Amino acid sequence: MKSNSNSTKILMRKKLILLITSAILLVLLAGGYLMYRWLVNRFNLPSETSKLISLTNQLKNFNEKELAEYNPKTQRAIDVLHYQIKLDLHPEEKKIFGDVTIKMKVNDKQLSKIDINFYDNLAIRDLRLNDTQVKYDRSEKLLSIHNNNNTIDTAVIKIIYEGTPQSLGFGSFNFEKVDNRYQVYTLSEPVFASTWFPCVDLPDDKALTDVYITNDSSDVSLSNGKLMETKTSGARRTYHWKTFYPISTYLIALYSGNYKTVSQKYLSISGDSLKLFYYALPENIDNAQRDFSDHPKYLKTFEELFGAYPFVKEKYSVAEFWWQSGAMENQTITGIGSNFISGRKFFSDMLIHELAHHWWGDAVGPKTWKDIWLNEGFATYSEALYWEKQSDIRALQSTLRSKFSMFPNGTLYNPGNALFSSLIYDKGAWMLHMLRREVGDEIFFKILRGYFKEYKYGNASTNDFKNFCEMTSKKNLDKFFDQWVYKGEGIIELDCIWSVQKEGEEFISTIKIKQLQKGYDIYKFPLDIKLISEKESESETSTTFVSGREVILKIKSKYKPAELMLDPDGWLLAKINLSKEENEK
Repeated sequence: MKSNSNSTKILMRKKLILLITSAILLVLLAGGYLMYRWLVNRFNLPSETSKLISLTNQLKNFNEKELAEYNPKTQRAIDVLHYQIKLDLHPEEKKIFGDVTIKMKVNDKQLSKIDINFYDNLAIRDLRLNDTQVKYDRSEKLLSIHNNNNTIDTAVIKIIYEGTPQSLGFGSFNFEKVDNRYQVYTLSEPVFASTWFPCVDLPDDKALTDVYITNDSSDVSLSNGKLMETKTSGARRTYHWKTFYPISTYLIALYSGNYKTVSQKYLSISGDSLKLFYYALPENIDNAQRDFSDHPKYLKTFEELFGAYPFVKEKYSVAEFWWQSGAMENQTITGIGSNFISGRKFFSDMLIHELAHHWWGDAVGPKTWKDIWLNEGFATYSEALYWEKQSDIRALQSTLRSKFSMFPNGTLYNPGNALFSSLIYDKGAWMLHMLRREVGDEIFFKILRGYFKEYKYGNASTNDFKNFCEMTSKKNLDKFFDQWVYKGEGIIELDCIWSVQKEGEEFISTIKIKQLQKGYDIYKFPLDIKLISEKESESETSTTFVSGREVILKIKSKYKPAELMLDPDGWLLAKINLSKEENEK
């Protein structure tokens, strides 16, 4: 018995040591992960917002003149209804053979030519308008089709072509060789869809699609929407994908490679069943399954916050692709760079961001590229909202602090060639956070749900969003939108001096506030001020409205405050320098 007792004690001690060691390792791993996430956010290590990196030279002159040439006014006289895109891929030759049919409404009976975006390095073999061969003119990015019948109200254009697409922007069309096998992927945002298929490349000209992709029969070919059919003919296989919801051209995607697939099902709040598919190369499929497995949680959270997932008749899927700077929210098929598949869920924020785009950017699209903050700011703030839902307001505050910057140049609306800068992502998120403070939580989330419902499957401008906010909140938000969206550059910069004096039985805290920023003359904003007693047993928070470049505030308290905090809950995009005068009485 004594021997057995000693053995039991030794065994218990070993278990205790193992338990303590395991706990220490878990703490270290958790700390390492948190540090990793901090480094990702602080130093812009690769993440979805690696779209922050500059586009190639094609976007350096992204301005109104360039866009006016790319999207002439004549395109506003047509409305594309449907694209049938048939692509035969020949990766070894780096060539595609295309057969595209575009059905459109013609709203101007006097339209003498129909302008389509299409890069001229792709050779046209046949072109027909309503089954008739017609003349056309070409420039580098524009195909002008002669319309000799001015009475038509519907046009069907069929274009057969071939060639090697240019890889512009982030890499609009790519043949990537991975382990001696070709993988094909597209990434057309913002204006590069026309490098690989003819289209009206405007973000607000949404249409339905049928996409047919033919490649080697050993490859799996993916696109937007629902898989309708696969057909094998000898060594070639064709996949037919169909959308049941309208899509912007920049979100139309094609991936083809030796994918393996795993799937999940998600039962929505309303009881709809949504199929989830995850695609990766064979050696990455297990890691991808682990990384992507939390999507049901993400979906449930966003459905609770914003409304039902908008593409439930189709799918939601995530596919590995070979753009190694982040991820892309192609409608119903998010692409994620292979570098970001680890099996350790290091890049959950990226997946959360891309899923959020299916509400903000895909279902509710931007009216113009001047409005892109409505995509990226909303998706970035959705990351913070997700973590708030999983934990509490401190998780949201921590997420936003990691996205703090001075944002010195440019405005949220019409950012010029800074479409994918931290200005758009992170300041856009901060703008929404401050709007939430401005209107209150109940109204803010009512705005999000109502705005989504109002513009779902369509497009909205910044002014549309502003008007909806004003209608819902019953507040005039002119000043707020001017300083944070339309006119203001940079952030609030405050120099504050605090002093305390005793007057009778009360203490008077005097705060001298001076606005220092140069990017905007005078910000007007609510400022929370928290006084904390010496024993920290008492504190009180009051709110004042700052409306001048230099203001003096006086706050009474029954105790002598030992500490003063300005904006203690982090509602303001502000750099605050606070100092205390020592000559107190």
